[in-house]
Amino acid sequence: LKCCKCLLSELNLQHSLPPSAYATVKAYSNFDADRDAAALETAIKTKGVDEVTIINILTNRSNEQRQDIAFAYQRRTKKELSAALKSALSGHLEAVILGLLKTPAQYDASELKAAMKGLGTDEDTLIEIICSRTNQELSEINRVYREMYKTELEKDIISDTSGDFRKLMVALAKGKRCEDTSVIDYELIDQDARVSAVLRSTWTDIFFNHVSLHLFDRYKSYSPYDMLESIKKEVKGDLENAFLNLVQCIQNKQLYFADRLYDSMKGKGTRDKVLIRIMVSRCEVDMLKIKSEFKRKYGKSLYYFIQQDTKGDYQRALLNLCGGED
Repeated sequence: LKCCKCLLSELNLQHSLPPSAYATVKAYSNFDADRDAAALETAIKTKGVDEVTIINILTNRSNEQRQDIAFAYQRRTKKELSAALKSALSGHLEAVILGLLKTPAQYDASELKAAMKGLGTDEDTLIEIICSRTNQELSEINRVYREMYKTELEKDIISDTSGDFRKLMVALAKGKRCEDTSVIDYELIDQDARVSAVLRSTWTDIFFNHVSLHLFDRYKSYSPYDMLESIKKEVKGDLENAFLNLVQCIQNKQLYFADRLYDSMKGKGTRDKVLIRIMVSRCEVDMLKIKSEFKRKYGKSLYYFIQQDTKGDYQRALLNLCGGED
């Protein structure tokens, strides 16, 4: 038997996030942080600002490399790169570039904070981030949130939400949801399916503790509707939205993001906050899979949609994160 230490180190290796095979933004092979920092300094100082250089550097480096560039820039100029770029850029392009400079957990934490700041809560953002992130990602978000805002994420969720929706968000945000699908307890799944088909009051607990594709399949044996149809019939408002998002994330996370991207661009006007957040947060995770789901469902590529819906340097940045035409 392997010693506990070896097993733990193996588990840690598995959980350290590898460069994803489905990423559209990967580590730049000929990377030199000092050279990039110098080029960014020149681009920022240029009269009228050289946005193209800024975009080409920062959308073609991995997150880890961008952190190295920021460090090299500060060492070189005694200024923070994010502050310099905030002064140099504006609008949606600024939001994309500043998002790319944060670590994934910092970005999610700042998006969650912004969703709960001031009057009214942006429940859509809370739901998207909390329902779609893994336990490991949520654990890191909680740590970084505490570091950045000197308060607990859970505390902010409690003060900004209410009722069953609050209960579900608080439970999910802890990052303790059952994710282990290697051991399947069919008896428990059957019991959950039977109970949830009759008692809606059990949904929050079941969704937190035992939710899985097997449960959705079994649920159909005890209900005339599938899980999504039941949610739409039985629940309303933010809780309905949260349950639906959670089910979609479990069934097919990349299709879930493809749908969110489509919704952000369909019809008149673009919901740029959603578009930016998904492009920034998924480009190093699973953007290739999202693009493939998008094209399969909507007939045209994500690249095409972004081309039609955005313009200028903002468009250039998003298309780089999208990783070219399919």
